[in-house]
Amino acid sequence: MPDDSKLREWRNSACPHDCPSTCALEVERLDDHRIGKVRGAAGNGYTAGVICAKVSRYAERVHHPDRLTRPLKRVGAKGQGRDAFVEIGWDEALDIIADAMKRAAAKDGSEAVWPYFYAGTMGLVQRDGIERLRHSMRYSRQLSTICNALSDAGWFAGAGAKWGSDPREMAEADLIVMWGGNPVATQVNVMAHIARARKSRGAKLVVIDPYRTGTAEQADVHLCVRPGTDGALACAVMHVLFKEGMADRAYLAQYTRDADRLEAHLQTRTPQWASAITGLSVEAIVDFARLYGRTKRAYLRLGYGFTRSRNGSAQMFAASCLPAVTGAWKYKGGGALYGMSGIYQLDRALIEGADVVDKSTRLLDQSRIGPILTGDKRDLGKGPPITALFIQNTNPMVVCPEHLKVRDGFRRDDLFVCVHEQFMTETAAMADIVLPATTFLEHDDIYTSGGHTHLHITKKVIEPLGDCRSNHEVICALAKRLGAQHRGFGMTAWEIVDQTLKASGLPDAETAHRMGWVDLAPDFRTAHFLDGFGYEDKRFHFAPDWKRWGLDHARMPELPDHMESIEQADAEHPFRLVTAPARQFLNTSFTETPGSRAREVRPAAKIHPKDCARLGLVEGGLVRIGNRRASVVVHVQEFDGLQPGVVVVESVWPNGAFRDGVGINALVGADAAPPKGGAAFHDTAVWLKQTN
Repeated sequence: MPDDSKLREWRNSACPHDCPSTCALEVERLDDHRIGKVRGAAGNGYTAGVICAKVSRYAERVHHPDRLTRPLKRVGAKGQGRDAFVEIGWDEALDIIADAMKRAAAKDGSEAVWPYFYAGTMGLVQRDGIERLRHSMRYSRQLSTICNALSDAGWFAGAGAKWGSDPREMAEADLIVMWGGNPVATQVNVMAHIARARKSRGAKLVVIDPYRTGTAEQADVHLCVRPGTDGALACAVMHVLFKEGMADRAYLAQYTRDADRLEAHLQTRTPQWASAITGLSVEAIVDFARLYGRTKRAYLRLGYGFTRSRNGSAQMFAASCLPAVTGAWKYKGGGALYGMSGIYQLDRALIEGADVVDKSTRLLDQSRIGPILTGDKRDLGKGPPITALFIQNTNPMVVCPEHLKVRDGFRRDDLFVCVHEQFMTETAAMADIVLPATTFLEHDDIYTSGGHTHLHITKKVIEPLGDCRSNHEVICALAKRLGAQHRGFGMTAWEIVDQTLKASGLPDAETAHRMGWVDLAPDFRTAHFLDGFGYEDKRFHFAPDWKRWGLDHARMPELPDHMESIEQADAEHPFRLVTAPARQFLNTSFTETPGSRAREVRPAAKIHPKDCARLGLVEGGLVRIGNRRASVVVHVQEFDGLQPGVVVVESVWPNGAFRDGVGINALVGADAAPPKGGAAFHDTAVWLKQTN
């Protein structure tokens, strides 16, 4: 027998999934078509050999028996699954797609076609190449709001630039505040750096979150706020900092703007005021403020969770003000980090076709796909209905708000849908044509990161499964049939990576790939804004001009504050729902792998024992959760790690995992939050009822 061990080798790669870590990986290549183990790259200073369990099991996903391997044409009813499709060839599939897009444009204009995508892969070529097709054909543009529109606006409002303290500095902090994130589940590398600080420096960990997450269980202090009230907590903390002399007035004078106005404004934002809003005790608020204010090396790690609310931008802004008040930016191991994307400065024109974009074409909010597909004139304006959808890298039938509207839109007989996917997702099941897609191990790409400073250049590790094709290959094939003109359509993915790096003043693709990664970390002074923040005056702005960060700016508070725009609980809807990420899933990725499904078991609602007793709910029983949009049925999990009146359903489970086939996002509103849009996934008022 041949010795297969001689074929085994370890290849460098990078995790493509929508997580700030973008981990540096080492993948065991068994042969041209199979992988074995996946591990974190020990030599990468951020990954440091640590990756999440779901990616370490990636062979389950790559070699899953349900992977799509052939183009499919639907011959049965929408939504029935694989049995409603027959296999066809690539040429026939691409011809059908191109003809449908041509017909839609000929009938109603090019804006009747909507290329729709998001972050199923974070690789720039394979994710964003769809924009090149969109722009060259003048199809409807996409306002990408699902993930970071709210958090970005809130951070930029104060700092004016998107970067912060190097995440590796957490290991040198004396206090780490994890606000709005659960890295035990969603960004495990953060916990590794925190562990180093706790071991070597005796650092304290404070977690601010509406429920006792896996991260909160490991914290020294858990501030269990009511959902949508983090801005009030931040203001009360700053009130104490000013009142008790812990504000760094020299730093404020040199690096900030409107500090005097802020101090005057905060005089009424007392711990007592915040206690009534947040549900925290006055003592807990004051103790945290003193701990933060007295610790020079205080590292504030700001996540996305507390911004997934209608007041999310205001909450991010208020929290981001803290290190500017104390001057924590001056110290190694101090300051804050929300995201690092501003350090990369990549020239993406070739990837995205930015040189052919026509900004007169309408801009549609991806979070409002339900209202858009059901003909809401607030979105469509005077333009035509969408009659052709081309979808890559996302699963809107599950992840988007107001699921019932999304479902109704996809059910339209006059809507043509093509989905390019790895599995028969619920969105793919609604398509007319389904195309089989490669995984990140089967194509070339380039990756930036939100949570660290490394740039990754990756080559395919194994050959594509069956007839799977990459996003780039499909985009180029459609461009040829549609007559789209752009030089990027005649290049390979690797050539685009190489040209992008050269245009950005970086090493060529081969050199960068051999390096494993390129560390673009700014120097200490730049990362800590000690040479100035991102505004023209180089100062942190406590009274930002919100017009710079979104058209819907009039509703934003002038100074940091609790913004009362959330979906309030009332007599009819007395509970506030949070739809936090499940540990073993990543959006809807990994919901198909047996390891992740077995560990998550089933959808469940975490409900306080007092609420369970009052409503007659029992552990393991069923509860119906509803509001004016829809209702869903899940099992009850009695849980005392949240405040009464709050319910948490960790997801995103497929709709089919719920008893009635209606998933949790049916309850979430699709109204765009100020100032620039964004879905409020953790901001929903609901009722609970016992059911059988």
